[in-house]
Amino acid sequence: MSDTIYHTLEGFPRSMSPSSHATEADGFVFLTGQFPRDLSDPEKDLPVGIIAQTRQTLQNMEAALGALGLGLAHVMSVRVFLTEFKRDYDDMNAVYADFFQGEARPVRTCVGVTDLVRDSLIEIDCIARR
Repeated sequence: MSDTIYHTLEGFPRSMSPSSHATEADGFVFLTGQFPRDLSDPEKDLPVGIIAQTRQTLQNMEAALGALGLGLAHVMSVRVFLTEFKRDYDDMNAVYADFFQGEARPVRTCVGVTDLVRDSLIEIDCIARR
């Protein structure tokens, strides 16, 4: 087994929790949960509504993966957390499908939760492989 690498991504805001932006071992990259903050202005208000929040969250995930030399095609597993599951599931899926097109899609788990950081409606984490 190779050593674990703890990534702090240059130019990215600090994690909201005491965690790395990503960890990596044996070619697997575990990305910390992304939520819909503006990475260039992290104190800015979050976008309104699940469609805008899903889009921003997935753009953040793409940017973090890109900083690691990866893209969405490297993603093997995704977990989606929604605070309003029944209300937002379909709209989230419509945006999600724009990012993960074609037949080679990662496996995914989607769960409803009671609350997320900064009252966001969504958080997404993933596992990718080099």
